[in-house]
Amino acid sequence: MSKAGFIHFLDNIESYICRTLLAIFVCILFAQIVSREIFSHSLSWTEELAVYMFVWFVFFGASYAAKLSAHNRVTFHFKLFPPRVALISEAIADLVWIGFNCYFVYLAYDFVFNRMNLFWKSQTLGVPMKYIYLILPIAFSLMTIRVIQVNYYKLVKGVDIRDPESMELDSLIEGDDSDKK
Repeated sequence: MSKAGFIHFLDNIESYICRTLLAIFVCILFAQIVSREIFSHSLSWTEELAVYMFVWFVFFGASYAAKLSAHNRVTFHFKLFPPRVALISEAIADLVWIGFNCYFVYLAYDFVFNRMNLFWKSQTLGVPMKYIYLILPIAFSLMTIRVIQVNYYKLVKGVDIRDPESMELDSLIEGDDSDKK
């Protein structure tokens, strides 16, 4: 793998992890349904594993959404500001978000590595819960990196990174405005 290919892989790591987790937990749930309906035998571990995989999927998806600048937040008031003020206001809001994430990473790390009982295990899989909860510091660290990355592109490089739905909505609104003229 070339250096550029490796960097592209790292830049999209959350997307690859989400795709993999989604495919695996859908297959596991399908196997559970087939096992239950056709063979009248339930695999006890599949539901628990699917739930844990779904939780990891959600948190990696949140990090991927931060990369796309697609998190739900109130932004309509930024459109009322002059462009420079809107840019600065959004950057300040992202600084608060980064501060929250850093504090949460600290709390999650402390919980997982210092406060969690080593003998807590998942009900049917028997996996130490420490490994399940490890997603918290990982995901919030990745989310922080992605928020910083988006702001770097936006503030330093001048590249507007917005989620595709927001861009599509803006183009539809602009199209309606030009139709009225």
